[in-house]
Amino acid sequence: MIYLATDHAGFELKTRIIEFLKEKGRTIIDLGPAIFEATDDYPDFSFKVAQKVARESGSFGILICRSGIGMSIAANKVKGVRAALCLSELQAQKAREHNDANVLVLAADFTSFEEMQKIIRKFLETPFSAEARHRRRLQKIAEFERKCHE
Repeated sequence: MIYLATDHAGFELKTRIIEFLKEKGRTIIDLGPAIFEATDDYPDFSFKVAQKVARESGSFGILICRSGIGMSIAANKVKGVRAALCLSELQAQKAREHNDANVLVLAADFTSFEEMQKIIRKFLETPFSAEARHRRRLQKIAEFERKCHE
């Protein structure tokens, strides 16, 4: 399952990305916004996606805002989410291989739709490497999250 949301800056791209993902046989749930609203706030949509991904093992999220930074910050506040802002295919690959990222964040102002397609494909097709060093690092993050939420 892929959960997708944008703010106003990514709204126009959302339909195109949904079509692209459906062509690839992916199941997508659109978490908004349903209509363009120039004054919407990225945390509202970021939290929706992050919470779904955190609750559903094996799911992914895709978020789009102007720079990708705001969505990344908000999504990473949710325990169990590892959101990665990716501006290239290589970043998407490393985010999955090394960090087991489960939310991909895209920057509408810095990434063409064609490049987004490549980044999304790479992110979704790259498995976590599960190397000991990466598992150890992710375990440290999980332990820190547990302590913070006690």
